[in-house]
Amino acid sequence: FILQFIHQTSEISDERIMETQQIVPNGEDEISEDIESRDKASIRTTHNVVFVTAEAAPYSKTGGLGDVCGSLPIALAARGHRVMVVSPRYSDGSPLDKKLANAVEIENRIKIFCFGGVHEVGFFHEYRAGVDWVFVDHPSYHRPGTPYGDTFGAFGDNQFRFTLLCHAACEAPLVLPLGGFTYGEKCLFLANDWHAGLVPVLLAAKYRPHGVFKDARSIIVIHNLAHQGVESAATYKNFGLPLEWYKTLEWVFPTWARTHALDPGEAVNILKSAIVTADRIVTVSQGYSWEITTPGGGYGLHDLLSSRKAVLTGITNGVDVDEWDPSSDEHIASPYSVHDLSGKAPLQKEVGLPIRPDCPLIGFIGRLDFQKGVDIILSSVPDLMQDDVQFVMLGSGEKQYEDWMRNLESNYKDKFCGWVGFNVPVSHKITAGCDILLMPSRFEPCGLNQLYAMKYGTVPVVHNTGGLRDTVKNFNPYANEGSGEGTGWAFSPLSNENLLGVSLHSPHHNVCLFTFDASCYFVLRIVWELHVYVLQALRLAVATYKEHKSSWEGLMKRGMERDSSWDNAATQYEQVIDWALLDPPYAA
Repeated sequence: FILQFIHQTSEISDERIMETQQIVPNGEDEISEDIESRDKASIRTTHNVVFVTAEAAPYSKTGGLGDVCGSLPIALAARGHRVMVVSPRYSDGSPLDKKLANAVEIENRIKIFCFGGVHEVGFFHEYRAGVDWVFVDHPSYHRPGTPYGDTFGAFGDNQFRFTLLCHAACEAPLVLPLGGFTYGEKCLFLANDWHAGLVPVLLAAKYRPHGVFKDARSIIVIHNLAHQGVESAATYKNFGLPLEWYKTLEWVFPTWARTHALDPGEAVNILKSAIVTADRIVTVSQGYSWEITTPGGGYGLHDLLSSRKAVLTGITNGVDVDEWDPSSDEHIASPYSVHDLSGKAPLQKEVGLPIRPDCPLIGFIGRLDFQKGVDIILSSVPDLMQDDVQFVMLGSGEKQYEDWMRNLESNYKDKFCGWVGFNVPVSHKITAGCDILLMPSRFEPCGLNQLYAMKYGTVPVVHNTGGLRDTVKNFNPYANEGSGEGTGWAFSPLSNENLLGVSLHSPHHNVCLFTFDASCYFVLRIVWELHVYVLQALRLAVATYKEHKSSWEGLMKRGMERDSSWDNAATQYEQVIDWALLDPPYAA
């Protein structure tokens, strides 16, 4: 917890970021050069690609991972590759199960040796949008809640559930005759986050020693390094791996993080093992690929990731342009496009705010937690409400923030609207109906809401971190002979020292209660500095909106014209796949 807090309250100066990013290998420039060379040669090699993921939209989704694994496979299939997606067949008896109605059970069932016994799993299959969607069926996936937990917290058997997924995913290309024939051994596995992290290890430890998958390669895609699949070292025997591979998963906690003086701190770390054994490593933005190699962003894995920097690549996520298109969005009142913005109507009437076309409407969509910077918004709104603006928020999360949203709505009835919960149609309406989207995330591996906002001509104001830094270019009204450049504002506070103090937010009062001596002063100062930077960026955006209409329209149109398609991202993934297949297996 302390390590996470230190990371979240640590910031990096612009100068250091720009200086370091210039030396990140395999970045967008290198990918672009190789893609351009390949396109000139008019040669494209197609591959058998197997995605392994805990979630894939529209079948299962809790966040960006589901979006990526629901869209990127379709984009790769459209480019000629044979693509399979392997994920669990979640079922809880609710109407949501209808999403799997078209998946047909396959006769092939397999037995998996792990967790001290033999476990039989089945497979369901649906062919949709050029992709083989394969669902691993086992009773452990049949329960209410999210893919990871319920109202009582994370499921206690998640290690078992996702170990089964990894074993089944490795068997699927060998045993499932999809479309009449199997994918075979020559595959490229795209393992997503820790839930699929055993796949590269299994290829190296279970299959290659027996001559199987010797031509296969693996890529680990890191969507959020904060979640690593760490469990007690005693659970290593559950994975079904040879004893000599223990060092690959071995993880030792630092002394200060152990439970007591006699605790050796020994554990297993699934994501760490994937980083050790995968042929390539991909993160969901170039900025994040650099951040995870730093002590502030590496969550204890920064040295390991730095040692593999030569095969570490950042590729920014794309947007489902069919779902997120203001010219055809069924959730908004009237369609519009970059060529005709007249349909971009204010949202005030629908959310119960006074209809004032000249008053800028600021929006926020996201989880209500510390990582998303909600406490910074909390400290900024009272000052912001003194300005001629309106604010609408949509999100759910920590109860203290939900209660705070309700209190703000009662205190500023004509200026603030808070919607506790999450609703897809409402998220589309806010994205289209707001003028400004605020994203003060402390860290953001990629971020999707800023991409959606720009597609809808809503100008983002974001914290200059991770994927937000990569995708939102600061507005410069003097560039291009006065026509301007940029798509929004990316603010950055001063660098801060790592902290030892921890902040506790009272559920009954909108104040922070601090423990631990003088370090509390620095925590309070950090929050105040962030608050000031948010206000400065927002007020600059508001002033531009009110006083420079032509510049504002330029901001809107440049954002709408930005290429955020999955085809663009798929092209970059193709290059990384080619690199992975060019070299011999990293772990053989």
